[in-house]
Amino acid sequence: MSERLLLVESELDTLFLVSQLLNSTRDLRDKLRGILEILHKRNGLHFGMITLREVDDDSMSICEVYGDNIDKSVRYQPGEGLVGAILDEGSTIVVDRITDEPRFLSRLGVYNRDLPFIGSPLAVDQGEVVGILAAQPAEASFLGEKARFLEMVANLIAQSVNSLRAIERKQDQLTNERDYLKQELVKNYRFENIIGHSEPMLKVFDIIRQVAKWNTTVLIRGESGTGKEVVANAIHFNSACANGPFLKLNCAALPDTLLESELFGHEKGAFSGAIGQRKGRFELADNGTLFLDEIGEISASFQAKLLRVLQEGEFERVGGVKTLKVHVRVIAATNRNLEEEVAEGRFREDLYYRLNVMPINMPALRERIEDIPELAQFLLKRISKQQAGRPLEIKESAIRILMKHHWPGNVRELENRLERAAIMSQDGIIDRDVIAGTGLESEIGITLAPQPVRSMDLLDDNLDERERVIAALEQSGWVQAKAARLLDMTPRQIAYRIQTLKIHVKQI
Repeated sequence: MSERLLLVESELDTLFLVSQLLNSTRDLRDKLRGILEILHKRNGLHFGMITLREVDDDSMSICEVYGDNIDKSVRYQPGEGLVGAILDEGSTIVVDRITDEPRFLSRLGVYNRDLPFIGSPLAVDQGEVVGILAAQPAEASFLGEKARFLEMVANLIAQSVNSLRAIERKQDQLTNERDYLKQELVKNYRFENIIGHSEPMLKVFDIIRQVAKWNTTVLIRGESGTGKEVVANAIHFNSACANGPFLKLNCAALPDTLLESELFGHEKGAFSGAIGQRKGRFELADNGTLFLDEIGEISASFQAKLLRVLQEGEFERVGGVKTLKVHVRVIAATNRNLEEEVAEGRFREDLYYRLNVMPINMPALRERIEDIPELAQFLLKRISKQQAGRPLEIKESAIRILMKHHWPGNVRELENRLERAAIMSQDGIIDRDVIAGTGLESEIGITLAPQPVRSMDLLDDNLDERERVIAALEQSGWVQAKAARLLDMTPRQIAYRIQTLKIHVKQI
């Protein structure tokens, strides 16, 4: 068999090995190091060198060199030396004898100046050069064939490098987006974003600021719709584990069998439908926070399983035998009276004490009526975003009606009422008549809150005339003569204003 044929067969075998290596799961540097070793041992291409182009300044830095004790910190600028010339020209350069090539700088100090040198660009789409593959043949025969072979290897490397860099760019983009979203999320759950300046809420703020500093278990208590989940978010995102995961689970939404799988995970074949292994919420929330809403709804049998993981931080997946240990901060929430549940035997006393390490009692909205104006403005901004940025405005007359209601549904009910009012308002202005149209005013006679109605300065320049007349009527119990005196008007004048301003007079 001729020497040329043996060379071709060796090169084909090498291309196959190189393609296998590039398709492996090894990292890029391992792949490139392996390629240079193959070229050295199988093809007599010694001191193989791969440089990669820097994105910022177009210079070339050495990624890998085959050989011991070689300085890899060397960099090549475009047009500098033989490597720089390959970068500039974007084509393969073959040197028959290094000593005859004036552009060769010998920065690495390893190449034999009496032997040839071959350098090929790592070119991708539109001829963009992302790097260079260079090596020194052990002999000067068949330089043309060796140069074409090195070009083939360079093309394979170039496509792999280009794909990996595209993946890296995508990963960087996703990382940046993740960091941005995380920052926005933290902004949304800063303490100052929890609305309320009433005395009950100020007490809540003091507690969550303190509890956020420590990794203790928290039990948030309060009626449905009081904002327990908002407080849980604030505690997590202002704690030391804010960079860790934050997972939530409504315990009332699942039966025991599914709840156990959701929290602890399961092994393949643990039950019908378990086609693969699955991690549970505790495992996924490791080094983070797990929020368990409606904790008072879990059954007595499951309470024992939950107690173990809260005490020891360990559990087994459903159908598994391996004990897993996690470090998870648990925040639980309930609207039940757990003391009564314990007394009646429906809730384990030991689990109650394990959960009730740091209780936070959320006040009902009727206990902080003075927060309604600020809450209404905050909720309207959120509703405005949901309605494609539609401008929404709430009048003082509407606020006064809101402050008279008992709010059995708390903040959730307030948001629903405001959203209904926003839909019913054609111009986005929510006044007394719009609020009354939601059915709220007719309920006030039955569910009147004990707190006094917020008084108003009738001379306030920020009030338009209609609001001022409505405020006077409300303060006078809808007696027009009394309202006229408050506004320094005659009964005829106020009757005219009521008619022209289209004020619906409430019958007492």
